[in-house]
Amino acid sequence: MYIDVHGHISAPAELYAYKAGLLSHRGAHGRGGAGLDKEQVVTALDAPNKSFGGVSHRAHLDEAGIDVQLVSPRPFQMMHSESPAKLVEWFTAETNDAIHLACQVEPRFRGVAGLPQSMELDPAAWTAELRRCVTELGFVGAMLNPDPYEGTAQPPGLGDRFWYPVWEALCELDVPVLLHSAGCRPPARESYSLHFVQEETLAVVGLLQSKVFADFPELKVIVSHGGGAIPYQKGRFYASAVRQGATFEEKLRQLYFDTCLYTADAIELLIRTVGVDRCLFGSEKPGTGSVRDPGTGRWIDDIHLLIGDIDWLTDADRARLFEGTARSLFRLDA
Repeated sequence: MYIDVHGHISAPAELYAYKAGLLSHRGAHGRGGAGLDKEQVVTALDAPNKSFGGVSHRAHLDEAGIDVQLVSPRPFQMMHSESPAKLVEWFTAETNDAIHLACQVEPRFRGVAGLPQSMELDPAAWTAELRRCVTELGFVGAMLNPDPYEGTAQPPGLGDRFWYPVWEALCELDVPVLLHSAGCRPPARESYSLHFVQEETLAVVGLLQSKVFADFPELKVIVSHGGGAIPYQKGRFYASAVRQGATFEEKLRQLYFDTCLYTADAIELLIRTVGVDRCLFGSEKPGTGSVRDPGTGRWIDDIHLLIGDIDWLTDADRARLFEGTARSLFRLDA
């Protein structure tokens, strides 16, 4: 079985029309709503999409044989740095409601909640939406953006106590969190994709250099896109880990990592670095990688095929990577 822990909602256009309205009137017209129904959600899931190689969301999953996909908001859409905060709160709730509808019409989907990460609010305020999604909508996890400022200012590192209300809520609800960067607003030296890599790298460093896992030993953290640059620059951190009485590999194994890396070499290095038991199959299909590789004819985000190309993995390794660890972490049998 393929359980994909890294998917994003393909929402009806009406959700983004609602967002455009919020940004236009800045809340002056009230919250309103996107008014989505199941028929609109089905249409969005089955519509050919130019951004995804002209293929629909469900057709991508069918072709890859994905049995279960954990679906979260499209990160770049979540406008965490917008003001006032109520815009972020309203759009996040509408997006989570769209995910809930998608889970009702597509049996393969499980919901992963977006949080209203406005920096005008205390993180404790973000957790009300997390609790609603888990306790009322049946979501199995949450997604967290390490940079809610979206490049416009410096947020606290993830080891800072600023984030503790989020860790507390996640442990209380017993759900994992997927660390995933989001938008980057200003024109800067870093591109959109590089912002993702850098923020996920900073997230790993911030956690591993902190007391978070000592204070929250039950916290389950998955870093998207293979952990940014960390597994591939691990030697840089060896000496500091040894000075703290541990190896860097031991510290990395406090985290989990998804395999959404798009090349077999990168996925293989990730697995060798952190261990197959700390890796989960993630494809982000359909998404950034949904274009055909001109050399092979495959979709670039056919991550299951890239893992299949790693010949030293055993059948037990593959079963754990594709299904077992995700099933346990997200309590999918509960």
